Amino acid sequence: MNRITHALKNTAASKWVVYSILAVCFVSSILLVNNNHSFYDRTIAQVTKNEVVETTDVTDMHGNKDTLFIQKLETNVKNGKEKGKTILLNNEYSSSGAYDQQYDVGNELFVSIDSTMGNDLVGSITDVKRDKYVLIVAWIFVFVLLIVGHKQGLLAIVSFAINVMILSLALDIYVKYYDVSLLVVCGICILLFTAISLLLVSGRSEKTYAAIAATLIATVVSLSIVSFVIWITSGDGLRYEEMQFLTRPYHTIFMAGLFIGSLGAIMDVAITMSSSLFALYERDRTISVKALRKSGIDIGKDVMGTITSILFFAYISGSIPMLILYLKNASPVGFALSMNLSLELARALAGGIGIVLTIPIGLYITIFFIERKRARV
Repeated sequence: MNRITHALKNTAASKWVVYSILAVCFVSSILLVNNNHSFYDRTIAQVTKNEVVETTDVTDMHGNKDTLFIQKLETNVKNGKEKGKTILLNNEYSSSGAYDQQYDVGNELFVSIDSTMGNDLVGSITDVKRDKYVLIVAWIFVFVLLIVGHKQGLLAIVSFAINVMILSLALDIYVKYYDVSLLVVCGICILLFTAISLLLVSGRSEKTYAAIAATLIATVVSLSIVSFVIWITSGDGLRYEEMQFLTRPYHTIFMAGLFIGSLGAIMDVAITMSSSLFALYERDRTISVKALRKSGIDIGKDVMGTITSILFFAYISGSIPMLILYLKNASPVGFALSMNLSLELARALAGGIGIVLTIPIGLYITIFFIERKRARV
């Protein structure tokens, strides 16, 4: 009894330590991001007064109507040699907001100083300082993960941070060393992403090993099929115009994107299959292979439709603004879809193939691990 009480006290104490560290990190990061102007080399100015001084209705060559606004801003410099001074800015924006936006009091802007007008400075807007908003969203993400996942949520955050650092390092290596193959770099990243993500979140167990094996095999098989199809069709129908400014082989970069993009969905299906089947085995250790197979197929059918749809929506959603822009400018529907959705559809189809293949691959690999575990018992 004393041991149980001591263990519970240690668990509660460790939770409070984690919560205290998170609270300190949250408060300190919020304070830092609101007072980090001196860390930037570019001049930052905060809007203290705004006024719309001119409004003009315009019509483009296709008959689309829009309204242009000219906004006069008074801002206060927050860093650099001109700190504390006032900068006057003019901002032109449209009602559509495609390439511009309206600024309100309190917004912080990156500006360049062009001239002086009496005691005030005159400048132009170069960008918006958005780090505080990104930080808020990041902390919401962290808190939701911790509330829902507790320890697993914390491990998921650690896994995510490690994966981001690995990907950043891999891209830096590729950019600095021209002879390095991006596909090889991404292949190594896939191995690391899979092992780190699944081992951290699910722990060292046969369930995790089955999911890792299923993920890697399904990824290789699905991407081999996609590569073969692209090769025999010579990539007809794929529009690489969005990559025209790259100085590296766009086909290689596209394939590397397929590698990384397909991995997440495949890993999700693999761990779902493995966790579900191992849970059935742990509940009834006498369950037959036939029953496991039937349950795995049923689980796969349920997962397949939803994950495939999620993958499709995730890829297509990023192209909606450009698609609307093409259609609004009277581009033919077929041309607009081809220009904006060909690569996204290819990515969605590649991920869909991976998901479908992961179901039988994950099913039989998991059954193999279960049978091996049962033989040892």
